[in-house]
Amino acid sequence: MTIQFIAIGTSLGGLEALEVLLAGLPKNFPVPVAIVQHRHKSSDDKLRVALQEYSALVVTEPQDKEEIVPGYIYLAPADYHLMIEVTSDAVREPSFSLCVDAAVTYARPSIDVLFETAADTYAERLIAVLLTGANHDGMQGMRKIKARGGKTVVQEPSTAACPIMPEAAIAAGVADKVLPLADIAPYLVKMCNF
Repeated sequence: MTIQFIAIGTSLGGLEALEVLLAGLPKNFPVPVAIVQHRHKSSDDKLRVALQEYSALVVTEPQDKEEIVPGYIYLAPADYHLMIEVTSDAVREPSFSLCVDAAVTYARPSIDVLFETAADTYAERLIAVLLTGANHDGMQGMRKIKARGGKTVVQEPSTAACPIMPEAAIAAGVADKVLPLADIAPYLVKMCNF
């Protein structure tokens, strides 16, 4: 099955982890990538600008109802849940949806929200990656992704700035692969037949 979407979640220590991961994706990487990085609700554009320095792909914060296309790294805007939806059965092109529903696992944007809505849309055509972090956000989303036939990758806790988030996913049995940070981008490139 062809991979059509990659969802990444991270929290404490995420900037440094994302720099390594995004630097490993080539300029013509064929699969869209969406990222939830926990951050303060009043955060400005500095995270996107910082990540752009390490990525050959365009890093952008999506707008509500924006169509998802390859060649972009989509960063969840501060204080919004980032979701995937298909608005019509006639036109099956997925798009982003933003909302300000209550925080999930103390976070908005929530990794679980992105992962669960991506699982509904992409099923076995999805890879989710859970990186460093200090809570359990993402674990439930990975459980749903596995149930729908998607693939899940967790950062090896010893390579994480904060191992709590990856350890929670491993303990819950929702990780298909546990990889050192440096090996995750090469794995994604391989899995996307690139």
